[in-house]
Amino acid sequence: MLADDGDRITLAYWPGIVSLAPCTWIASLETGDPAERDRMTADLVSGRWRLGRWTWRDTLWVSSQQVGDYFGIGQFFDPEHRLLRWYVNFQRPYRRTEWGIDTFDLLLDLVVEPDLSGYQWKDEDEYRQGRRLGVIGDAEHRAVQEARDQVMGLIDERRGPFADSWKINPMWPLPMLPPDLPGT
Repeated sequence: MLADDGDRITLAYWPGIVSLAPCTWIASLETGDPAERDRMTADLVSGRWRLGRWTWRDTLWVSSQQVGDYFGIGQFFDPEHRLLRWYVNFQRPYRRTEWGIDTFDLLLDLVVEPDLSGYQWKDEDEYRQGRRLGVIGDAEHRAVQEARDQVMGLIDERRGPFADSWKINPMWPLPMLPPDLPGT
């Protein structure tokens, strides 16, 4: 964790860090099989997904999340610390647990150019599928719509996390997950 003022947290990932993620999401990344992504959504709908350990690779990533926000704003850097893109992940507001931070991905993302000059919505089809299948109810959908507007305002005004730039030292010691986490 780079920063935590009780209201906003800033997290960092770099190659070698282990976190928890749905097993079908991990499989989709490892195999590139689109059917695994479909299984991931089905697992979310059933409420019976399993978490597995995922080792971060290839890029450096910093994510900032405000209490109550339905999004986290991240920056992806290459190994030489050049900004590759901004990335907005729409998600349930984070909550603290005895093991760390927990949230739930709402299947919609926004990829923003490094200089904030353009953007592209990502996974809108998965979001619609999540809506159809009941993963994202009406109240949550309204919260995501408000979050979309809020994020676009932050980009246009170049404020909030879009005014920040963070640095990661990949030589920092790797944080470790507790060995007794449930669901792993």
